[in-house]
Amino acid sequence: MLTFTIRRLVLSIPTLFFISLVIFFLLQLAPGDPMAQVPLTVPPEVKEKMREALGLGQPLHVQYLKWLVQFFWIEPQVVFDHWFGTTFAEGKQRVISWQSRSPVMDIVVQRIPQTLWVVGMSYIVGILIALPIGIYSAYKQYSVFDQAGTFVSMIGFSVPPFFSGVVVIVIFSVNLGWFPSIYDTTHVVTDWDSFKVQLQQMIMPVMVLALQTTAQISRFMRASMLDNLNQDYVRTARAKGLKESSVVLIHVLRNSMIPIITVIALGIPSIFGGAIITETLFKVNGIGQLLLTALFANDLPMVMTLTFIFAILIVFFNLIADVLYGVLDPRIRYD
Repeated sequence: MLTFTIRRLVLSIPTLFFISLVIFFLLQLAPGDPMAQVPLTVPPEVKEKMREALGLGQPLHVQYLKWLVQFFWIEPQVVFDHWFGTTFAEGKQRVISWQSRSPVMDIVVQRIPQTLWVVGMSYIVGILIALPIGIYSAYKQYSVFDQAGTFVSMIGFSVPPFFSGVVVIVIFSVNLGWFPSIYDTTHVVTDWDSFKVQLQQMIMPVMVLALQTTAQISRFMRASMLDNLNQDYVRTARAKGLKESSVVLIHVLRNSMIPIITVIALGIPSIFGGAIITETLFKVNGIGQLLLTALFANDLPMVMTLTFIFAILIVFFNLIADVLYGVLDPRIRYD
């Protein structure tokens, strides 16, 4: 297992470099000019100096190599300086946002807590609801519970967030007045009362996002459980006199979780990517909204950095899923 993990980590390096190269040149082909938002009163020579300061006048390969050095060498030094109080990155040029004129990673670090509070919590809630529903629906196939779970899952698959978000805002915020419709990103949790306020403003966006997660994972869980419940080893375990709970929750569930691990692991990067529509709808100042505003502003350093971070997370959690296969199923060996 250790050899497999090291080999996958080594192979992921050229993969990530290739992804970064593709992202960079695709963004360079995108229409638009970051200087388009500069007021018309700014003289052309000033605009040209601004373009040179942003590195827009350099050749493409120079811009790409410069970004690689900033992302993989200078930004880690900034983190090291922050943790240990050193000055390795002092005076070095970091990845700068064209829109805000500030370091990209500083903005990302500021936005991540809001995204993790909302999107991360919705993912956890969705998983905790989806797994029991999928297990019991498979065990009680075609029962009333199974039919109800199928109906709710179909709603979760078919109703888009921009519609379900508006519906919950109209019902729970406008008509009932239970929850605020706008997420206050400046709110700080200091005591129990402030924690309750935080929960109140999280309920609606978490509800909207958890519906999709529950619908997806519960259907995968049900299908995987049904596939294993009809296997020979289940009949053998029952013939040996094992308790039904042991058969279902230990033998069947363990084998059924193998494909679910992939679904859950590959869905984790979407947490850090944020939910663009939901964050915009509820005014959550997170990563998803940051990516959307950067796209509209043609902020290429911000867009490239965010998309490459998502690529790193996808490669990493794909590796985690492969490693967990060997933990859940002793028959799977990579070495």
